[in-house]
Amino acid sequence: MTLPYLSDYRVLVVPGLHGSGPEHWQSRWEHLYPSFQRVVQDDWSQPDLTRWARRMSEVLSESDQPTLIVAHSFGCLTTMQAASHGRFDLAGALLVAPADPEKFGVDDILRDARLPCPSIVIGSSNDPWMASNRAAYWADVWGCGFLSAGALGHINAESNLGDWEQGLRQLQTLLDMVHPSCN
Repeated sequence: MTLPYLSDYRVLVVPGLHGSGPEHWQSRWEHLYPSFQRVVQDDWSQPDLTRWARRMSEVLSESDQPTLIVAHSFGCLTTMQAASHGRFDLAGALLVAPADPEKFGVDDILRDARLPCPSIVIGSSNDPWMASNRAAYWADVWGCGFLSAGALGHINAESNLGDWEQGLRQLQTLLDMVHPSCN
């Protein structure tokens, strides 16, 4: 899928726990779009919001190009923490299958988090990490749009999504929202 205007932005891929393996749609998108840059954590098995957000802030600070975020699971929580506490040129964020902040004991920290850009939360009706109604609730708390993608589990490699065309269409929707000449 060709995404018009994508080259006008830096795209950061923000995985969740254990990173995203080769069959995860995030990794497949990185293969399709080699300019995408992954935020790499020191320890993928320890979900430490403060440490992960600090690392993401470091990566965000490396460029002044407008940035699109493509986050998954705990990476969504990382995005909310880093972006709401820094001054970065964020153009938009696609937050897919966010982990429930309550499961990680960070709900109080993230309750006041906001993104300074258009954003879309995508949830799944059978996600074991956060029920769709909870994802919709957090999208509202964070001031994001919400889309239920149906029964896709955790929207990860186990969901067998391949390149996840529905997600790419939502990335295009986000581009349409942030790029002035798309409209």
